[in-house]
Amino acid sequence: MPASVLPAATAPSTPPRTARTRLWCWLAAALAGLATIAMLQDHFLYFPERASADDMVSPGLRAWPGPDDFRGLVAEPRGPVRATVMVFHGNAGHAGHRDYYASALAPLGIRVILAEYPGYGPRPGALGERSFVADAEQSIALARRQFDGPLLLIGESLGAGVAAAAAARQRDSVAGVLLITPWDKLAHLASHHYPWLPAGWVLRDRYDSVANLAGFGRPVMVAVAERDTIVPARYGEALHASLGEPRRLAVIAGAGHNDWSAHVDAGWWRDALDFLLPRQQR
Repeated sequence: MPASVLPAATAPSTPPRTARTRLWCWLAAALAGLATIAMLQDHFLYFPERASADDMVSPGLRAWPGPDDFRGLVAEPRGPVRATVMVFHGNAGHAGHRDYYASALAPLGIRVILAEYPGYGPRPGALGERSFVADAEQSIALARRQFDGPLLLIGESLGAGVAAAAAARQRDSVAGVLLITPWDKLAHLASHHYPWLPAGWVLRDRYDSVANLAGFGRPVMVAVAERDTIVPARYGEALHASLGEPRRLAVIAGAGHNDWSAHVDAGWWRDALDFLLPRQQR
């Protein structure tokens, strides 16, 4: 066979091998990327700020339950206490940055506990849904032992996922829940921001508030920010639609994810408390 024929005879097998090689290289790179994302997802979701308990205490806010066993901050109203509210904050900073809850609620006769997460502020512990929810359950149990009257939970953004899961597990201890700028399922929000990411495969933390609140049977108020680009309102609306009664949806007009508190007033908070508290406690 002439030598000039050899290239023609062998050429058809070369491109398929090259294509297969490229495909396997692409798959290997994609899997490595997904594995990296899976390992580093805490860095995409949690942004803790470390601080000492002394640095977090401020006028009207003291360490709770005490400086030697710091779980957060507490503010007491000046008059009779109608109820206790435990707040689970968003994914950045620490509980001391959320004093606006105490400013809004303490004048309405509400004791406010700003719960702190493991790994935030001065607290040791691991970041993640399992750690946060287990710790929240412990804080709820402690508050029920320490304080009389109804206990309400407020969760903001990431804290809404924590509050929903903890409330479901401590249903008999919780009178009602207010979820502010929440999502329905973290995987849905992750797919919104990273549409190329198979979120259902790589997310370790799920924060599935739809599943957690199924059959909850206590008042749940969902507050969404009209102009929220971080957790678009439709995800909170989907959560509200999944809930049983009693439920309420509040759209905070003109508000974004981080400035919603400037768009609500004392009347808004009174209406929320009237919905969440048992009638005899109003």
